[in-house]
Amino acid sequence: LWLLLCLQRAPGKVLFDLVCAHLNLIEGDYFGLEFQDQRKMTVWLDLLKPTLKQIRRPKNTILRFVVKFFPPDHSQLLEELTRYLFALQIKHDLACGRLTCNESSAALLVSHIVQSEIGDFDEVQCKQHLLNNKYIPEQDALMDKIIEYHRKHVGQTPAESDYQLLEIARRLEMYGVRLYPAKDREGTKLSLAVAHSGVLVFQGHTKINAFNWSKVRKLSFKRKRFLIKLRPDLNQSNCQDTLEFMMGSRDCCKVFWKICVEYHAFFRLFEEPKPKPKPVLFTRGSSFRFSGRTQRQVIDYVKDSEFKKVPFERSPQHSESPSAGQVMVNGQKQSLSLGQSPDRRQPSPLTSPLLTDAGFVRTDDEDEVRRKRFPTDKAYFIAKELLTTERTYLKDLEVITSFQKSVGKDEAMPDSLRNLIFANFEPVYKFHETFLNDVEQRLAQWEGRSNAHIKGDYQRVGDVMLKNIQGLKLLTAHLQKHSEALLELERTCRSSRRLEGLCRDFELQKVCYLPLNIFFLRPLHRLMHYKQILERLCKHYPPTHDDFRASRAALADISEMVVQLHGTLIKMENFQKLLELKKDLTGVEDLAIPGREFIRLGCLSKLSGKGLQQRMFFLFNDVLMYTSRGMTASNQFKVNGQLPLYGMTIRESEDEWGVPHSFTLFGQRQSVVVAASSASEMEKWVEDIKMAIELADKCNGSSAEILSSSFTDSKSPEESSADQESEDDLSASRTSLERQTPHRGNTTVHVCWHRNTSVSMVDFSVALENQLSGNLLRKFKNSNGWQKLWVVFTNFSLFFYKTHQDEFPLASLPLLGYSITVPSESENIHKDYVFKLHFKSHVYYFRSESEYSFERYSTNTNLILNKMVYL
Repeated sequence: LWLLLCLQRAPGKVLFDLVCAHLNLIEGDYFGLEFQDQRKMTVWLDLLKPTLKQIRRPKNTILRFVVKFFPPDHSQLLEELTRYLFALQIKHDLACGRLTCNESSAALLVSHIVQSEIGDFDEVQCKQHLLNNKYIPEQDALMDKIIEYHRKHVGQTPAESDYQLLEIARRLEMYGVRLYPAKDREGTKLSLAVAHSGVLVFQGHTKINAFNWSKVRKLSFKRKRFLIKLRPDLNQSNCQDTLEFMMGSRDCCKVFWKICVEYHAFFRLFEEPKPKPKPVLFTRGSSFRFSGRTQRQVIDYVKDSEFKKVPFERSPQHSESPSAGQVMVNGQKQSLSLGQSPDRRQPSPLTSPLLTDAGFVRTDDEDEVRRKRFPTDKAYFIAKELLTTERTYLKDLEVITSFQKSVGKDEAMPDSLRNLIFANFEPVYKFHETFLNDVEQRLAQWEGRSNAHIKGDYQRVGDVMLKNIQGLKLLTAHLQKHSEALLELERTCRSSRRLEGLCRDFELQKVCYLPLNIFFLRPLHRLMHYKQILERLCKHYPPTHDDFRASRAALADISEMVVQLHGTLIKMENFQKLLELKKDLTGVEDLAIPGREFIRLGCLSKLSGKGLQQRMFFLFNDVLMYTSRGMTASNQFKVNGQLPLYGMTIRESEDEWGVPHSFTLFGQRQSVVVAASSASEMEKWVEDIKMAIELADKCNGSSAEILSSSFTDSKSPEESSADQESEDDLSASRTSLERQTPHRGNTTVHVCWHRNTSVSMVDFSVALENQLSGNLLRKFKNSNGWQKLWVVFTNFSLFFYKTHQDEFPLASLPLLGYSITVPSESENIHKDYVFKLHFKSHVYYFRSESEYSFERYSTNTNLILNKMVYL
């Protein structure tokens, strides 16, 4: 009784903290306690006010512990327990109809819930479980589809299910949305909602407008009117300054206004706002303010804290009703796979959503008209490739200038580094703005959008390239400094955790669609692109052509630059790859040691006492590392062992172990038996490992001796050969979250893991030095019509945009493991210049505008994916 009285008189924060402590919840700031007040309105417990003043009838009041703030990316949730509670919230929202979606998505969601609760597929058990449990309102009609999806989820753990559930749910339009009824000035019924990005307006369950926080100057309410005052838009003269919505009552307005204030503070501010000083005589307006840590403070706290984590253990799985546990402290489990199209079996870390049919103009005939109107000369299409790739290149340079403007303002970046980046990237960016303008003008003239094409004076591009490449040669000193900027940035990040965090946060932005350090190498890669374009142009032109002489002179100039800077490019590509891998690996002190060269990474099955287990292997010129995939927020791979290459021998051992495509690695302290997924994969690994062993032997194993002590010296020969490490080691060795950071799950390492393949450093270089951009028409296997998209092909992936002006890609498709062919007659694709990409059951058709672009995409895709498929 005394404790109850104390809690009633204490601020709401005391009660809330007790709940979080009871749950052992570190990231409790994403949650809140909601209840119905005396007016029957659902409100949040105010953490600053005494509980007694808010809950007038404690015995009749139920407090529900629910998610309050929904982040846009669940990888920002660093604790498994937090993701588990978020998954329970999603499960409840599905069951009550608050989280709406199409039938395919609903069936997919439920199939993963079932996988989480009863485990791997058993048809009788699955049907019985669905008959006894109701997860969505229209479940009976989707029974067969749910069973079909559940059949595909063999081996998925509850933790993986939580992660995949959130991956799918966060892409749904109603994710985290709580609707507040309102009307506009004309009396049209609407609903308002608030999200991390700003205030949203819905009509039914369709979002019809959004007001980003950056555009909102002030939110207020007056009686029943909720007011949004917008910042003036300089581009629109008739822009409405204040938007007005009518809500049910003043109390409804105030409730919505308060949650807007809290959302804005939690996601937009760096720290909790300080209380305003109390007025001496009169008060005006509400004194309400956000109380608690902001999202940035929560993330920093979890990363920096050295608290001893109590292992999170799930309660026993239910086969009772999914409503058992309810919403109060939602005592249940959740599961889900993938993140978009329901027929996929690959987990969502591989692909962002591959664009739905909605929102795109279907263009079946417009390209036919275009082909008849535009030039057909191959030189024109070569010039057009120069234009499209130059547009993408300028966008890539904008990533660096954007990084310099956003991160460069922070005091964590030294002036020397700031000046190094600005002084050497800004001139290059300005130069290529002019270059792009020249190419755009020439293509416009070539296409007949001026009278110049009549004389034929402008049906060429070699002269434009010669002029600009001669100008680019004057910037060689700046290009040489770009590698220095990358090295200096890495050195500074090592000594400044704040700068390291700022770089990491910037890399998570959508505009940074590739690892940040790749953009630092783009100017050097672009030289290779120019050389390839000019080589094709010179090969096409006869020596008597008017443009041949200028094209050949431009090729000579750019070849000279490539030779001059190629050594730097090779070294920096290796350094960049080591930095990228460092983010994917945990359990190794310093990956980017002097003299280390990356050779190959990929999936191999390792033979141990428990049989064959999937592992990721990383081959360098001094050591072979093998890793297990960790179930962490950052999706990192944990290094389980390192095999020094000095003195190693290799022998094929398929007959000895009875395992197809297997071979044995004999080290000085340890022997390992591994198996590749195919004969071709085995051949690549054996060839590269033999080459690496030769390199290590020539260096006398100096670095290998140092490396070997950290992992293998502690094992006896018997332990080494048996190799007792297993999946259980993944959680046993984690002691803190200090280095666990939000990390993209679609890196090349993760794609190789899911597709069971490998790539070499040579493959990486080819992928980055052979880039394509341009418009393609895309069609799904079972869809009608074609969607016109701007596509960038780089780094083993296709990145999709609506237009080339878009700031960031809408979706991406990693292509490792895919094959490229042409459609067969039975597929009824009666169009020219169509190529087909397929991996298992995933099929996509792409249609190019000309024979030249068709050959470029098909040839480049084959080259990069190393698929010898005849087109």
